Amino acid sequence: MSAPPSSPPAGQRPALRSTDGQSRFQVDVVAEGAARAAGAGAGGEEAKGRFRVVNFLDPGGGANPQDAAPDAGCQNGDTVRSEGSHQTHVSDTHSSTYYMRTFGHNTVDAVPNIDFYRHTEAALAEKLVRPSLSELHDELDKEPFEDIFANGEESAAAEELPSKKKSESVSAVKFGWIKGVLIRCMLNIWGVMLFIRMSWIVGQAGIALSCAIILMAIVVTTITGLSTSAIATNGFVRGGGAYYLISRSLGPEFGGSIGLIFAFANAVAVAMYVVGFAETVVELLDSIDAVMTDEINDIRIVGTLTVILLLGISVAGMEWEAKAQIILLVILVAAIFNYFIGSFIPVKSKEPMGFFGYRAAIMMENIGPDFRDEETFFSVFAIFFPAATGILAGANISGDLSDPQSAIPKGTLLAILVTGVVYIAVAVSAGSCIVRDATGDHNDTIPAPNVNCTDAACTLGYDFSICKEGGCKYGLQNDFQVMSLVSGFGPLITAGIFSATLSSALASLVSAPKVFQALCKDNIYPGLVVFAKGYGKNNEPLRAYVLTFCIGLAFILIAELNIIAPIISNFFLASYALINFSVFHASLANSPGWRPSFKYYNKWVSLTGAVLCCVVMFIINWWAALLTNVIVLALYIYVSYKKPDVNWGSSMQALMYNQALSHCLHLTGVEDHIKNFRPQCLVMTGYPNARPALLNLVHSFTKDVGLMVCGHVRTVRSRHAERSAALPARPSATGLGRLKTNTLVLGFKNAWRDGHMRDVETYINTIHDAFDLQYGVVLLRLREGLDVSHIQGQDELLLSQERTPGLREFVVAVSVGRDNDSDSSKVTSAQSSPLIHKGNGVQSCQQGSGSVQLSAGDQKLLEASQQFRKKQCKGTIDVWWLFDDGGLTLLIPYLLTNKKKWKDCKIRVFIGGKINRIDHDRRAMAALLSKFRIDFSDITVLGDINVKPKKQRKEVFEKMVEPYRLREDDMEQEAAERLKAEEPWRITDNELELYRAKTNRQIRLNELLQEHSSTANLIVMSMPLARKGTVSSALYMCWLDTLSKDLPPILLVRGNHQSVLTFYS
Repeated sequence: MSAPPSSPPAGQRPALRSTDGQSRFQVDVVAEGAARAAGAGAGGEEAKGRFRVVNFLDPGGGANPQDAAPDAGCQNGDTVRSEGSHQTHVSDTHSSTYYMRTFGHNTVDAVPNIDFYRHTEAALAEKLVRPSLSELHDELDKEPFEDIFANGEESAAAEELPSKKKSESVSAVKFGWIKGVLIRCMLNIWGVMLFIRMSWIVGQAGIALSCAIILMAIVVTTITGLSTSAIATNGFVRGGGAYYLISRSLGPEFGGSIGLIFAFANAVAVAMYVVGFAETVVELLDSIDAVMTDEINDIRIVGTLTVILLLGISVAGMEWEAKAQIILLVILVAAIFNYFIGSFIPVKSKEPMGFFGYRAAIMMENIGPDFRDEETFFSVFAIFFPAATGILAGANISGDLSDPQSAIPKGTLLAILVTGVVYIAVAVSAGSCIVRDATGDHNDTIPAPNVNCTDAACTLGYDFSICKEGGCKYGLQNDFQVMSLVSGFGPLITAGIFSATLSSALASLVSAPKVFQALCKDNIYPGLVVFAKGYGKNNEPLRAYVLTFCIGLAFILIAELNIIAPIISNFFLASYALINFSVFHASLANSPGWRPSFKYYNKWVSLTGAVLCCVVMFIINWWAALLTNVIVLALYIYVSYKKPDVNWGSSMQALMYNQALSHCLHLTGVEDHIKNFRPQCLVMTGYPNARPALLNLVHSFTKDVGLMVCGHVRTVRSRHAERSAALPARPSATGLGRLKTNTLVLGFKNAWRDGHMRDVETYINTIHDAFDLQYGVVLLRLREGLDVSHIQGQDELLLSQERTPGLREFVVAVSVGRDNDSDSSKVTSAQSSPLIHKGNGVQSCQQGSGSVQLSAGDQKLLEASQQFRKKQCKGTIDVWWLFDDGGLTLLIPYLLTNKKKWKDCKIRVFIGGKINRIDHDRRAMAALLSKFRIDFSDITVLGDINVKPKKQRKEVFEKMVEPYRLREDDMEQEAAERLKAEEPWRITDNELELYRAKTNRQIRLNELLQEHSSTANLIVMSMPLARKGTVSSALYMCWLDTLSKDLPPILLVRGNHQSVLTFYS
């Protein structure tokens, strides 16, 4: 074998390759190593794995690779032509992607290809990526494209990796529908029930009811088989059998719960079948006086040796296991034919034991039931039905099938048909040639048939009437081994029993690890991931084999499986019920992704099958059915609580979408009502992790009540012009129908005086625009500030503390436009963020080898950003309800106090009033709050709001507004008008004098806030309004700043003056 070629130097172009037998359209991955070595200028990590070569090969013969190499001298153009093969490469300088000529046009657009639709983890082929919409639509970069592959050939690594995976997939053993599904299902369904219980069932229920029992079981298994076929043909099926089918249809909650108990049931079923085999062997040893110790211990010894042998066959590989299954099938089929052949050969010596050959009298006598020992139709059905629970034996090894979509339907349904026909044939045959009771005594003959004979044996010259008193050992009712009596060669029936038990045990020993491995790979239960590892070309789950062996061996050593057997049957039935329900649910959800190629199913039939499975569970054993449901429910709750990070596009998601859409449409026809008002907030957070305090506080009063949408407005700069993503149209564009936002939430700009006043103008205009759209407005101010995005590693601090439960379900990020710098547009992730270490009271931020000390201000800012995550200590929420805005100022604190984190905080209400009416105003407000059913701890009436503020505070305000005054009296009128037009935030002297009283009120209110609410956990206050077009943005910003500075966390709230509270029922 020749050594692989060395990788080409960085910058070489990929050479076109052609191999005999390849398809005319070939897609190959270009070496990632060469891409990375080409330099950051060409895209670096952005281009990783994105380079492709698409070849149209000559149908008449393969193109010469040397001839097909492109001209190395052409590097910067969009089109590169190969002289030897007359093929054209197209290079898109923006996307760094190569494609061949498509439909005769120079384009980077890719033609349809199956490889574009594969999952990343698909084992059959490489994952290819089609060019993105941005690559095809966005403007090209100004810099010419630096060709990463300029020297002619792909790296060997890129060629070797796909070929290695393909060779591995080819060398892995894969089975067709006969060897992989049909044989396994038949062997599992033809269990020991066929040889040692079928005759007893006929004796109890009669031929007619026995056929009814078989047909009932066939109906359940056929419906389940049809449902399995529908799911299996709705996309690529991997390993995992029932678990894979259910989890990908109903989601990880149902799949995880069923997968675990289904794997456990198969593991215990190994013990059941092995103990059945061991009991037969011990009976044979007992018949020849070869007992080793005693009956129980002999069963344990034989069972242990047997399961060790089966484990060796399984671990040797699926190929050896398949060969063993074929040998066992041959023995089993020979035993069945042996029975039927023997039934046509009546032997005189067998007549005293009840076998007379096919006789109409015997058939007529056995046509009806003869239930004994308190048996009923349903109890007999419960005994038979476990024989039909092998229909998933083929689906359980779906990962080892060459074409699961074709093999599972054909093999499963044909196995149900063949085994069902054989069971009915055995029931009719046994009921037609064997009497129910026989003594086995040759002396029980009568000389001549009596005309008064009432049973078939009497008409055939035997008197078995003594059997009515009990004690007979032969006949359908008494001899479990009667099929050995009928058969042409008795020992072959014993061999058939051995074959049936061993084949079923072997199938279960293979199924359990495969299902368990698939479950562990999905990491539904994190502690079990160690069993996901596979070995060898077939990815054999050796660890899961050992676990299955240990479970089976433990139950073999118990040697008493009469209690666990009904639970196992119920575990299987629970799986069947969920498979049927999966088809019904997927059909009901009407998802476009539900397109099974198997068309012979119906959602109502599948629902009927699910109900029948549940009914059969309770028929077999009611307490086992209850226990099964409890276990499934407990595992379902556990998986739901853990919320595994998987998304399989389940029908649950599809149905939730349908229901949400339907409810949204119904809501559009319902008028808004005060009682149903919910704060649905558009929170302008920037990136959600940039202002965690704002996000957490709004989440506190919207969780389980309203809607929270995180908005981020960004500026887009194109090469022609700069355009800003304006807010006015944005609130109305968020939401759907009645689920649209009605409240705008902003963080206060603490450092507004340090930035450009255009930003302040935009900020204030945003508030005005919200009021124009009839939105409520909420401003949050923290003394330390809100924005933590400038602090490196702040994500790790957030991750190190308890995250807000349920936050993921209620946050919807709305992002507009694109940042100028692509790097700055990325949200800092937990993986890329630096680490934060705490020690000795000093907090530092470390990334790589460098370490940056946090300033005291940043440390306080980080601590303040977390204050709404934790439970609030006992304190107050002070509500300064100075102006009636419809009640939003009062509703928000009420919603907060309903949450666990805020339940220790009491509401104190502050209102304005007159000094001579304080008691009256307090009683009036108390009556109003009582009618609103809002608890409060105190009401304070402020009679001194209009008192003039302190002189020094007024001077501070004058210094604040000074830089933004227009001072029109000191300049020409035309110059003043021009400056006001250019800088509309300027404060005119007339405006400042006109609103002097309102300015003094804001200063005075801040004094009162510091006097009464300096220790409050949160202040909620009516936000002052500024008339649009009259009050400049600088003056309004000064009011807001003066009102809210040097205070605990404060919410400035202004509703849209539509009532959100009512005291009417």
